[in-house]
Amino acid sequence: MIVFPAIDLKGGEVVRLAEGDMDRATVYGDDPAAQAMLFAEAGAQHLHVVDLDGSFAGSAQNREAVEAIVEAFPGHVQLGGGIRTPGDVEGWFNAGVARIVIGTAALKNPEFVKQMAKEWENGIVVAVDARDGMVATDGWAEVSDVPIADMARRFEDAGVASLLFTDIGRDGMLKGCNIDATVELAQRTDLPVIASGGVKGLDDIHILAMQASQGIEGVITGRALYDGRLDLAAAIAMAARA
Repeated sequence: MIVFPAIDLKGGEVVRLAEGDMDRATVYGDDPAAQAMLFAEAGAQHLHVVDLDGSFAGSAQNREAVEAIVEAFPGHVQLGGGIRTPGDVEGWFNAGVARIVIGTAALKNPEFVKQMAKEWENGIVVAVDARDGMVATDGWAEVSDVPIADMARRFEDAGVASLLFTDIGRDGMLKGCNIDATVELAQRTDLPVIASGGVKGLDDIHILAMQASQGIEGVITGRALYDGRLDLAAAIAMAARA
């Protein structure tokens, strides 16, 4: 199982939000590339980056920071936030991003996502962000009437690399990952699932890794790392052993 340390960007700074609320941001640094290197030194081979401003604006807002991360980080960078056109997708792949995460457009323009998945094999991840089991969009500001499993099934035969499932109510709250919902989603779709939201320590990593055979590809963790509650090297080792 892959452990993805997260770098969320707001105004060029490294931040973590509480429950996706831009007004509840904690700043952890002003040098995203340096943070990426620290994660690499701890053994990370994959990185999850989100342009939070882009999620709300619908277009890239932290381009310089993302480009600096891609240049500094020796592994694979997965990027989400405001990526909603073919030009956005192509531009980021050309800039060295390994995988693109698409959320809002996956609900509002699924044909676009399916076309991108065909053009960029194993390069597109569909974000299934949920509040109370329903898909949320536009930087989590809007909640739809589409259940997460229904959303996931729309892309089973589209060639997407995986699903990224986030329980918004737990994101940045250190409440523990919603493992039951994550495993249930993985069991109800043929696509591998990446868990996100609420990881608070090694126990979450261990339990998720034990469920890897159910279709859990990886887990994203942010605040637990920044607050010192989770050691990244230990988490990577734990994920590799299970």
